[in-house]
Amino acid sequence: MKIHPVGSRPSAIPPASYFTGTVRQDPLIEAPEPARVRAVSVTFEPGARTAWHTHPLGQTLVVTAGSGVCQVWGGKIETIRAGDTVWFEPGEKHWHGASPTVAMTHIAIQEALDGKAVDWLEPVDDAQYSGEA
Repeated sequence: MKIHPVGSRPSAIPPASYFTGTVRQDPLIEAPEPARVRAVSVTFEPGARTAWHTHPLGQTLVVTAGSGVCQVWGGKIETIRAGDTVWFEPGEKHWHGASPTVAMTHIAIQEALDGKAVDWLEPVDDAQYSGEA
């Protein structure tokens, strides 16, 4: 058993190439091999969002606060709120983030395949984020 006391793992600001806007990540789970599960709590300020990305084994989001949006490639923008759970299929190109006016926090859960849990792609531009693209 290993207990991580609150505050023992610092918050992180993720790379700007993976996110647009102000985003904070707080580590939750980084299970040692042979386990593959990883989880992080991510807080997006209004308008902040991920870049397009995929996960080799899929991803679950559990929205814990606020209101956000998400989209799969070729699909419509969906609104997500505290209490919602979202599943993205393995390899499904998608993005997610806060609504334009309200912050959003979610827990992102994914598994790593051969040590890799995410493949980052191009940024979501303002036209895509607003649904005008």
